[in-house]
Amino acid sequence: MEQIKDTALNIAIAGYGQMGRVLEQAAGESEVKVTTIVGKTPDADVYAELSAIDTPFDCLIDFSHHSNIEKILQYALTHQKPLVVCTTGFTSSQEEQIKTAAKKLPIVYAQNMSMGINVMINAVRNMSAALGNAFDVELVEAHHNLKEDAPSGTAKMLLSAIHHIEDKTVVYGREGHRKRTKNEIGAHAVRGGTIAGVHTVLFAGDDEIIEIKHTALSKKIFATGALQAARFVIHQPPGLYGMTDVLKYN
Repeated sequence: MEQIKDTALNIAIAGYGQMGRVLEQAAGESEVKVTTIVGKTPDADVYAELSAIDTPFDCLIDFSHHSNIEKILQYALTHQKPLVVCTTGFTSSQEEQIKTAAKKLPIVYAQNMSMGINVMINAVRNMSAALGNAFDVELVEAHHNLKEDAPSGTAKMLLSAIHHIEDKTVVYGREGHRKRTKNEIGAHAVRGGTIAGVHTVLFAGDDEIIEIKHTALSKKIFATGALQAARFVIHQPPGLYGMTDVLKYN
């Protein structure tokens, strides 16, 4: 596959919280032009604001709130705009809406836009398959004190990458007096301060430990990944893509 070229790109941003502002700044440091930003207030009508846009753009990047996804998908479908969905906290019903919309337009959907974390996910997938049930697996994730959802979307992605996860029991935090079972995976969430994101997967065997860890030092890595996803998705046919697909172009 060809590498994504650093050609001019015009984007619209949905959401102007911490990540929306970081994305705007990251775009300003590259060749990407932000033509408009919608959803600057919590009660904004995202669909109405998008419909009022009169400046052309190539791709819509969603860093808003999961409650906006129906209106964002409605707009993208109506106007056939490629979409990068970076928001987390979706219900299973909302995720199904994204999958349905992807049958008619190209969508990149990832719960973590970091290139590094997506490489980590692939590493966890390969390592867990190689180790099988010989090693116990534990996951610890840490985020800032304003994050609402736990476990994080990234933690869910990492759990899904573990070999035969469907045959295992995920225990979210532990308390009381009970031994760990062989097919159990512990998932633990830490919330505090301004932590951008730390994810650790621990493989513990007899007399040896393997630890894979990713630390986000700033939110800029998520904005950089979102811009790379936008460069990718504008060249794709309808379909649901992930950051693994984006990575193949780098």
